[in-house]
Amino acid sequence: MELRQLRYFVAVAEELNFGRAAQRLRIAGPSLSQQIKALERDLKVTLFDRDRRSVVLTPAGTALLPDARALITAADELRRRAGGLGASQPVRIGYVNWCPTDWVDRAAGVAQLRVDTWVMPSHAQAARVAEGNLDLAICWVQNSDLESLSLHARLIGVDRLYALEAGSDESPVEARDTVVLVDADAASWSSWNRYGEQFAAATGARIMRTDDGGVTGPTFFEHVRGLGCPVLNNPKGQDEPLPRDLVRRPVVDPSPLWTWSLVWRRSEDNPSVHALIDEFTRGVGDFSLGDASIWLPADDPHQARDDGRS
Repeated sequence: MELRQLRYFVAVAEELNFGRAAQRLRIAGPSLSQQIKALERDLKVTLFDRDRRSVVLTPAGTALLPDARALITAADELRRRAGGLGASQPVRIGYVNWCPTDWVDRAAGVAQLRVDTWVMPSHAQAARVAEGNLDLAICWVQNSDLESLSLHARLIGVDRLYALEAGSDESPVEARDTVVLVDADAASWSSWNRYGEQFAAATGARIMRTDDGGVTGPTFFEHVRGLGCPVLNNPKGQDEPLPRDLVRRPVVDPSPLWTWSLVWRRSEDNPSVHALIDEFTRGVGDFSLGDASIWLPADDPHQARDDGRS
């Protein structure tokens, strides 16, 4: 016996019509009939006398109806109490390398917030949300990730990527004249590798593969010096201090943007989580993502953004 079957029983008992009960429950009529029969088999009683013209409760159905209603009421109350307990727990949020510094203060009037100190790559943080280890995460995702992990996303921030080059030339460089470093360590660089390969395919930029973790940090700087050409900068290195012999060059025609999404489970029913989502995305602009001069991966969830809600 399942709780949903008791709900079906009560609906039919109140409507005394399988068609109306099915519409009320938003299920197919044959499915409703099958579930009632399954409940009758489980209880070993007949609940309804039914023919083509009418549906009436049997004496057994009449006797069991108050108990069924009481069980449903108790289950609903348990769910409400559990929801209240869940709402009192801190909402857990993770990030990759960027998190607004004022979020704890902004959350104070809405819900308890715990910023997770376990900093991991975008694909790992998205998976942790899907698995329930985090409630929210700021990460880079594509529509395929949201679909496979059953997540929703809203735009929370954007990085405009630039190129690094040895020398003193700080003039803009065309996207097709840049190099993109991708790393063999997919466990650490899966998201960046996907982004870089899509950028290269779309613009004609050259891909260079490495296995030394040199897509950011000091090893990346060494690669830039050795290549002697503009190299697209990883968003993890956006704010790193540059060595004196390297310069930033804006990338144009098109300019690559890296989007940061706030992600949560599609099944999320904690009101505190949804209140924080609204608070953190309130006032977030569109960052001119519709501008023809910028580039986003075709599968970016904010590619055709209207109100920022995906």
